[in-house]
Amino acid sequence: MPVPRIAIVGRPNAGKSSLLNLLAGERIAIVDPTPGVTRDRVSTLIDLEAPSDSLPERAVELTDTGGFGVYTAEGGRYDEVGADLSTLTGDIEQQIAEAVTTADIILFAIDTQAGITPLDQQIAKMLREQRLGTRQRDDALIPVHVIATKCDGPKWEAHALEMSALGFGEPLMCSAKNKYLRRQTLEQLYDLLPEPTGDDDAPPVDMKLAIIGKRNAGKSSLVNALAGQNRVIVSEIAGTTRDAVDVRFDYGDKSILAIDTAGLRKKKSFQGPIEWYAFDRAKRSIERADCIVLMIDATEKISQVDEQLAMLVQKAHKPVVIAVNKWDLIEGRKNRYGNPLGPGDYSEYLRKELKGLTFAPIALISAADGTNLSDTVEIAWELFQQSSTRMGTGELNRLVQSIIDRNSPPGRGGKIGRAYYATQVATNPPTIVIIVNDTGIFGGSYERYMMNRFRDEVPFDEVPIRLILRPKRRDDDKRFEKLEAGDEQERYAFDKELLASLPDDPEEYFTD
Repeated sequence: MPVPRIAIVGRPNAGKSSLLNLLAGERIAIVDPTPGVTRDRVSTLIDLEAPSDSLPERAVELTDTGGFGVYTAEGGRYDEVGADLSTLTGDIEQQIAEAVTTADIILFAIDTQAGITPLDQQIAKMLREQRLGTRQRDDALIPVHVIATKCDGPKWEAHALEMSALGFGEPLMCSAKNKYLRRQTLEQLYDLLPEPTGDDDAPPVDMKLAIIGKRNAGKSSLVNALAGQNRVIVSEIAGTTRDAVDVRFDYGDKSILAIDTAGLRKKKSFQGPIEWYAFDRAKRSIERADCIVLMIDATEKISQVDEQLAMLVQKAHKPVVIAVNKWDLIEGRKNRYGNPLGPGDYSEYLRKELKGLTFAPIALISAADGTNLSDTVEIAWELFQQSSTRMGTGELNRLVQSIIDRNSPPGRGGKIGRAYYATQVATNPPTIVIIVNDTGIFGGSYERYMMNRFRDEVPFDEVPIRLILRPKRRDDDKRFEKLEAGDEQERYAFDKELLASLPDDPEEYFTD
């Protein structure tokens, strides 16, 4: 069987997102007292530790859902531009129903300190009557277990036990605030899992693909198109997606994890802490991704937000595809010469506006009708492969020497620039260290010249390259002799030392 799925459902502010974060041991879902913060299904894979050493860990997929019922806070039905947020209620409830239908265990979260509310009773009735998703599977019902959240100490346990009246058995109980009964809850969940069949390990993921962009660029539409289902809510209301939502899909024989992120706008326009949380989630998604899809709205000019996102990608040193969405909507528009606007015109425009990503490939797509989506995924995969490529040390040294022979660096103070040794010490991104006699001679414009020549020759020319110049040290000569003699053990040890000596934040060395 696949990885067991646990869906967390309940009314708004019942503590569902806090519970997900508690069980996962890290902040994944945004937690805020404002109703309606969680809208899509937010899933994460965790390894549940066994209650005893004789049992193995179990991989589990946890899914947080939006609050069912009253969606908006008092006075918060409309956003800052007047969009009616209550129109998202149907989409949110559809996401909840999908989570219930695909789950192996349903955790019904109820706030211990608030007690059983009429809305809790309504949700319990809908779960029993299968009006909130379908619990029937293989002639059996998916089990529902009440979990009493906000049970902050022993004095609340009696209140939590009152939830047995809902008919789903004795409740689990815990507190995300002070982690009260967390260990007991994890052990109980382990015991509730269906019996393993030997093939329920976490499915391998060949590539993590973060999809970023400003509001209404079409990110969620792209994720749904790739997944082949309405996995995330698509709405004309800007800012619908708040969390970073992980969605797995198969592309040929590859398993890919698409990470849908919140649409961003200028920081000065942020409305409260929720948007700051969403911004933080987007940055974390970039960090954990193998490749980025930066979505640009073809119907609008490149904005400051687009430029800021491009800068985030640059600082993260991630390979990126610039996906120009809604390309079908600019048909008939003219360029500055009065001719029909074509791909070449837009490519020239992008290169001018996003100067730090001149090496990144551009894909013209339409997420709404599926145009060029598979090609975009293929490009992303190729970029990930490029970023994972390692050049041989001999090949790299010959390349560096040929670059210097073609155009030697300008001397300084009577000193001529010399490069003694070059090696690629890391991948993702490809990191090249060149040991020289004077870093000042090789820096500045000559370093940029070398980078341009690298992009003409190396097998990873469309991804960020980190180039580091290191001055020659006294003991390097003896090591160079061993390296020239073909001592592979010495070469491996030297590369390892170079990698370990790099600064924790090598931003100053990043040339693109």
